[in-house]
Amino acid sequence: MHGLAQSFDLTNEFNILRLICGLFFIPHIYAKFFVPEALGFFKAAKFRAPAAWMYAACIIESFLAIGLIFAILPFYAGAIGFIHLLVAAGAVWKVTNCKWLWNIGGFEYCVFWAICCLVVAMHYRADMVLW
Repeated sequence: MHGLAQSFDLTNEFNILRLICGLFFIPHIYAKFFVPEALGFFKAAKFRAPAAWMYAACIIESFLAIGLIFAILPFYAGAIGFIHLLVAAGAVWKVTNCKWLWNIGGFEYCVFWAICCLVVAMHYRADMVLW
């Protein structure tokens, strides 16, 4: 197997992790366009120009999803995903008044997902390949 097919080999555990990290962005992208509460979150987090930040996050998440799902520059996608999700965790921390547990609205999920993206970046750091 070579190229793109190798990136979707589900017997490779890192492919599964990379795919999960990328695919999980899709509902978040969707929500920024179709769930009114998404803008409310950016307002609650006190982002200046919350709509602009929401759309910027959507653009970043779209590139991250594509990069991680299709293994396009996966080192960079994983590293930027790590940073992006830590920022998201900070915003959730601020909005929820320091709640940790994800099942009550805390930032635990963002931190877990960020660490997963970091592991993807660490795995691909030596390769730094397109496919």
